[in-house]
Amino acid sequence: MVLCLGIESTAHTFGASVVSDTGSIESDVRETYIPLGGSGIHPREAAQHHTEIAGSVVAKAISDARVKVDEIDCIAFSQGPGLGPCLRIGATIARAISASYDIPMVPVNHAIGHIEIGALNTGLSDPLTVLVSGGHTAILAFAQGRWRVFGETEDITIGNVFDMFARAAGLPSPGGPNVESEARLGKAFVDLPYTVKGCDVSYSGLLTAAERRLSEVPLPDLCFSLQEVAFSMLAEVAERALAHTGKKEVLLTGGVAANNALQSKLRLVSQEHGAKFGAVDRKFSGDCGAQIAWTGVLAYQTGEQIPISDSEVKPRWRLDTVKIPWRG
Repeated sequence: MVLCLGIESTAHTFGASVVSDTGSIESDVRETYIPLGGSGIHPREAAQHHTEIAGSVVAKAISDARVKVDEIDCIAFSQGPGLGPCLRIGATIARAISASYDIPMVPVNHAIGHIEIGALNTGLSDPLTVLVSGGHTAILAFAQGRWRVFGETEDITIGNVFDMFARAAGLPSPGGPNVESEARLGKAFVDLPYTVKGCDVSYSGLLTAAERRLSEVPLPDLCFSLQEVAFSMLAEVAERALAHTGKKEVLLTGGVAANNALQSKLRLVSQEHGAKFGAVDRKFSGDCGAQIAWTGVLAYQTGEQIPISDSEVKPRWRLDTVKIPWRG
């Protein structure tokens, strides 16, 4: 049996997890940096947070898995994309363990991690993937050895839209769940910009318009309308990509995948095209060590590992540049 220790540190969450090659998640421990005063993530402050709690998180992940460090076959770490100062903390911890115990290092693209943990969790094998989070908004399908982008945001990710709107509205962090809670109370639709360009979406105009109407529209109605427009845009481009690719599965993954309204829209799109729909379990939708550990297992089994000297982080590492040898 192969055991992988995965370390996640791309943004506000530091996580560690031990996962086996059977897909069994033996442990999953995480701590999240929450900025004071409802501000956005400060990379240096988040990195300082990660520095302070990294040792205890990794130790608990190993303890919870009931294994010893020398029983671990490989160490996977989020090499990118993400915030440079945060990525460097995770990479440094991984290097230290690798050097101390002579355990191979496996680099993992954070976005690929979201996809693979979603596929493991839902049992989907070849899905059209809708990846939505604070760092990603993309419609993807696997072809010729890589995940190909069929559509993406041209400006702001959907996770950032909700976070920025929530700050402007005085809602606590994290923004997405609080916007969703307010939206459930909404009763009236507010007209907001809807911008789709082919299979791409643009959210900057939507965000600006929603913020400008904060003083004149009840917050629940504005949250409901913001979600309705943002998710309808995603559903449209996902349906277009689904029709083009002919995939028979649709996977929703990433932090925003926990939103019930988005799940409902994409489930309906999938049904209309005879495709099976699956959304990653809420406990694995946000950033976590499990996504890195499981992807690390898959990569390690195909011979992927790097020396410490090549383990520099890649803050702007696009997922469509990553070769995926473990998929057919």
